[in-house]
Amino acid sequence: MNIDVDTFFAALAHPLRLRALLLLHQEGELCVCELTYALGVSQPMISRHLGQLRQGGLVSDRRQGLWVYYCLAADLPEWARQVLASTAKGVAGQAPYNEDHAALASMPNRPGSACCG
Repeated sequence: MNIDVDTFFAALAHPLRLRALLLLHQEGELCVCELTYALGVSQPMISRHLGQLRQGGLVSDRRQGLWVYYCLAADLPEWARQVLASTAKGVAGQAPYNEDHAALASMPNRPGSACCG
């Protein structure tokens, strides 16, 4: 895939989209409800941002029953994955990123998932 560089960095420039992308980078695949819980936002808000990321080619989704799961797009270029990996490493232990992971880890009744892509 030949992702648009401006689209990629515009996605990273928005704090909620950056947090969602970093969670997806580190977790592999997450349900919308998991992202809502971890990020502390409403379902319509996270769905709107995930839709923008999907439209930009950064994430893909799949439906399983009532759940919609998201993961990084399988054809996301290696340079973009490296940017996400470096960013995740650089913000490790910093708020709100560490809080996002802690919230996700403490989520009761998390749905099971299998990697999409």
